Amino acid sequence: MATQEGKDPGIVTTVRLNQNRPLPSRLLQFCLMFLVLGLGISIVSINMIRFFGVRTGGPAARSNIIFPCFEESDSIEKWIRPPSNLMHKMNDTELFWRASFVPGINQYPIKRVPKIAFMFLTKGPLPLAPLWERFFKGHEGLYSIYVHSLPSYVADLTRFSVFYKRQIPSQVAEWGMMSMCDAERRLLANALLDISNEWFILLSESCIPLHNFGIIYRYISKSRYSFMGVFDDPGPYGRGRYNWNMQPEVMLEQWRKGSQWFEVDRKLAVSVIEDSTYYPKFKDFCRPGCYVDEHYFPTMLSIQFPHVLANRSVTWTDWSRGGAHPATFGNSDITAEFFKRMFEGQSCLYNNQPDNVCFLFARKFAPSALEPLLDLSPKVLGF
Repeated sequence: MATQEGKDPGIVTTVRLNQNRPLPSRLLQFCLMFLVLGLGISIVSINMIRFFGVRTGGPAARSNIIFPCFEESDSIEKWIRPPSNLMHKMNDTELFWRASFVPGINQYPIKRVPKIAFMFLTKGPLPLAPLWERFFKGHEGLYSIYVHSLPSYVADLTRFSVFYKRQIPSQVAEWGMMSMCDAERRLLANALLDISNEWFILLSESCIPLHNFGIIYRYISKSRYSFMGVFDDPGPYGRGRYNWNMQPEVMLEQWRKGSQWFEVDRKLAVSVIEDSTYYPKFKDFCRPGCYVDEHYFPTMLSIQFPHVLANRSVTWTDWSRGGAHPATFGNSDITAEFFKRMFEGQSCLYNNQPDNVCFLFARKFAPSALEPLLDLSPKVLGF
């Protein structure tokens, strides 16, 4: 190779040889250690993410899907605590399915205080609410309240009222139609969501209690029977309403009639909301002049559970004036003598023994009856 500008060829050869020499072994060891360390850190980081998740500085986005039944629970209280908000978003199918859950073990793992669920089937406001407020006072923990009103009704109550936020999701209920029984089943299902509710009483906005809370609680809780009016009426307003399409689920001799206003225990309440055998028959073949709210529950329960029914209602009504509806009592009717006549002459069986306390509630009372009722209740009603 020719040299340029007097450069020594030996120097050029030396430089080229130095460029082809391998890297020192110490440098290779350092690079290898760095590679192993990086790989180890990566493996540790992956495992930490897998077991502990990644936490970022900002709040994590939450899913809009809610799984209340499968939410992880770390204590039994979360499973038994009653709903804090009665205005849930379940439809009837979802509600009845959820409310039909029954523990397979009869003994509760907690100290359970059984309560009475007072279920008010109304059109709107409760004009006799001040009387009921007085009745419930001092007995917290022994009762629950549920109100089924027209969907358009918005209650104007203070947070100090026992009826505050006790409305349930509702639908229009028409007298004599299956929608009335749907409303009653809806009340039962919502009340069943509270595992402490053991007894369920259906009332209207025109009902009043005839005794103090203690007497009513003992009467219901000590009874071996549920109180539903059930009887066989051979006339045109009983068997005369029977439709032969009811067979074979309901035979003519099984057809029963009874009062709409009932009291049932938890077992019967579950059987009412889970029924899919008798409901379609009554919905399709008991239409006016067959009034389904007078026949569906009495017939179904008398077929399934005849030995646990008292076959009488504990709600007093006056049918002496005739007509399709019982008498309504207003301001001028409410006297001590009025209640004396009501209480006198009562005779019934209570736990198979004769008794003179047969009615715990009464109807129908107009809004104008409130003031005299409040005046008389300490002396006459005991509260």
